[in-house]
Amino acid sequence: MTVKEALAQLESLGDEARRKYNAKVGPDGIAGAGDNQFGVKAGDLRKLAKKIKTDHELALELWKTGNLDAQLLAILIMDPKKLTAKELDTMAREARFAWVADWLQSYIIKPQPPAVKESLREKWMKAKGSGGWVARAGWHLTASMINQGAKDGAAAGLDVKGLLDRIEKEMPKAPPETKWTMNNTLAAIGIHHPKHRKRAIAIGEKIGLYKDWPVSKGCTPPYVPVWVEEMVRREG
Repeated sequence: MTVKEALAQLESLGDEARRKYNAKVGPDGIAGAGDNQFGVKAGDLRKLAKKIKTDHELALELWKTGNLDAQLLAILIMDPKKLTAKELDTMAREARFAWVADWLQSYIIKPQPPAVKESLREKWMKAKGSGGWVARAGWHLTASMINQGAKDGAAAGLDVKGLLDRIEKEMPKAPPETKWTMNNTLAAIGIHHPKHRKRAIAIGEKIGLYKDWPVSKGCTPPYVPVWVEEMVRREG
């Protein structure tokens, strides 16, 4: 399949309701996808990816379009093993929508060797200024390390106190896309590090991020004080 044919199929699968949903600014404050999208539902994206199968070269061409749906399809048909650290860094910097950034982490970055991920994490954690999406990727990896470390010690080398210092200082003024994964890191520390739990909760209360997050009955909001206490209760 050519990139032109793939884009035509994506366009034919576009859904107006999905386009409107993608275009909205979410409760997390992250801007929507704008007009560079077709509005393809996740299920239809997966069906098309299953039909195409792995096609790394096509995936690279689709990614370059900057189109939301094309990038999501690219992630599903890409071969993570064929990407260099430089290419991964570029992709993280080019992701401009939460859905794309999160799929990139789950399907492309997560399977990378630990040394590659740690090198990228250290680089991305230094992002400043307009590097909100890059910093998001770094904090995502950090939160993942803390959550995984609860099982196998993967986060043994992290400076947890230093991370809390940074979150307390930087999160209030961070871009919305970065706040999301910084908040995830704060929650992960509170859940998995009893020694730092009280401070993590206090930081969450002080900043108040996502305190008014709308949730359905029975769901846990991303407001750290509530999130941490609920997860600790569940883990008993």
